[in-house]
Amino acid sequence: MNSPTQKAPSLQATGGTALPRGSALLANPLLNKGTAFPEEERDALGLRGLLPPRVFSLEEQLVRAYTNFKRKSEPLEQYIFLTLLQNRNETLFYKLLETYPEEMIPIIYTPTVGQACLDYGVIFRRPRGLFISIRERGRIAEVLRHWPQTDVRMIVVTDGERILGLGDLGVLGMGIPVGKLSLYTSCAGLHPSYCLPITLDVGTNNESLHDSPTYLGLSQTRVRGAEYDAFIEEFVTAVKQVFPKTLLQWEDFGNTNAFRLLNNYQKRICSFNDDIQGTAAVALAGLISALRITGKPLTEQKLLFLGAGEAGTGIADLFTTAAVAAGMTESDARARCWFVDSQGLVVQDRLPNLAHHKLPYAQNHPPLTSLAEAVESIRPTALIGVSGMPETFTDAIIARMAEFNERPIVFALSNPTSKAECTAEAAYRMSNGRAIFASGSPFAAVDWKGQTFVPGQGNNVYIFPGVGLGALVVEATEITEQMFLAAARTLAELVTEDDLALGRIYPSLTRVREVSVLIATAVAKEAIHSGLAGLVIADDQVEDAVRQSVFHPAYRPYI
Repeated sequence: MNSPTQKAPSLQATGGTALPRGSALLANPLLNKGTAFPEEERDALGLRGLLPPRVFSLEEQLVRAYTNFKRKSEPLEQYIFLTLLQNRNETLFYKLLETYPEEMIPIIYTPTVGQACLDYGVIFRRPRGLFISIRERGRIAEVLRHWPQTDVRMIVVTDGERILGLGDLGVLGMGIPVGKLSLYTSCAGLHPSYCLPITLDVGTNNESLHDSPTYLGLSQTRVRGAEYDAFIEEFVTAVKQVFPKTLLQWEDFGNTNAFRLLNNYQKRICSFNDDIQGTAAVALAGLISALRITGKPLTEQKLLFLGAGEAGTGIADLFTTAAVAAGMTESDARARCWFVDSQGLVVQDRLPNLAHHKLPYAQNHPPLTSLAEAVESIRPTALIGVSGMPETFTDAIIARMAEFNERPIVFALSNPTSKAECTAEAAYRMSNGRAIFASGSPFAAVDWKGQTFVPGQGNNVYIFPGVGLGALVVEATEITEQMFLAAARTLAELVTEDDLALGRIYPSLTRVREVSVLIATAVAKEAIHSGLAGLVIADDQVEDAVRQSVFHPAYRPYI
């Protein structure tokens, strides 16, 4: 154990290998400066004649890049432009994201990344990350060593079975790990050389992809059972062997595997599932912020979820943790969480045919078949959509919520925008402007009877980058529910009165870098206090350690 006063080493990557020269240097996106190479470096590094003669500053390149971005009329074209820029010059790419986060985040992540995944086989230009298929069984460590960076600290991995609300896309889901890691760098300052996106290809049950001429993965049904488990076991073992300081983020695995993998591995390798835990933290933060408007305590809330998968039960689990911390018993807290799935209300009469993750929320209540019936019977204070079923929060349901709640809480969290349970406009219109609304993907501001509402986006980007950064700074051995609770509370505290006056229950995305730093600080402190930090730092030094670890996109001199 390190001294309590020992400072954390910076997470800044410094390289250490010899610089490539000439065209090889220009082809390395981590090192390439493009037209910003100064005269002396052009001579010393064999670049003379390989670049136009004028030398530009990073700021001048930024103007050109932003102008070109704005010339793209469609979001997917903007996504392709940013992808090509990232593959050419990562410093300029991240400078663009850092400067214009509100414009860039919806393009590199939700909602545009959903369309990018659907079209991934068509827009594919250059591989980014590692594709590890079931054919590589017995060779996974060898494949990991093919990655050019040897000090990987953050892996986001998917098997593509449940991509956003779009379902099984197989290897086309690679856009999700790539996008998430871009957000780790742009929102939390994790150096891009530490980041590795991985897609595990075990096949796909989306039969339309099997014969598609543009599908890039294995044309076979998904591997299940013992063979799948052995593949995952080898993968985790290999990651620990090849990249021992890595945090592993499970992303967009189907319900069949997501809970099981998290439970099996969260104590064996520092890891978390963003769909379960990150979504839970951002939703809980939104709920805590909303209660500043309603004036009612957390312990008096009654939550009704549409959708009982990873996101919904993850939110309920973290709500339970928070309610217990506020003085409730665990059983009373779980009794405040109600679920409607494809079979109706989750109740005890449906035992033993419920999935394991639904069992704690099987309530003692007569069966109900529809969401409208559940709203009428339960009279929730908050309606939370995590179903991937668009327009299921009907006008009538929202209006009814507004009849028995002065300020009804309506969270339509499914992604992308096309899957949202209702629009912001519908929530405000049918509640006569009284709804406290949040969504998973962004909605434009809504003018209602002379008042402008700015909908809050319950985007996991507020949570997972800070959680990951905090865990890495203190070399946490495990990521716990208490860490996500600390992240949720910190995020809620950063919502200002001006935000609330606009109806926004999350901070502006322009503040996301500072939000991530403060969440990282809270998570790192929780890891230290709980004895899960490999590197112990005094409380009053943690924030400085986090800030010192943050990457800022800038060109460094090479000679």
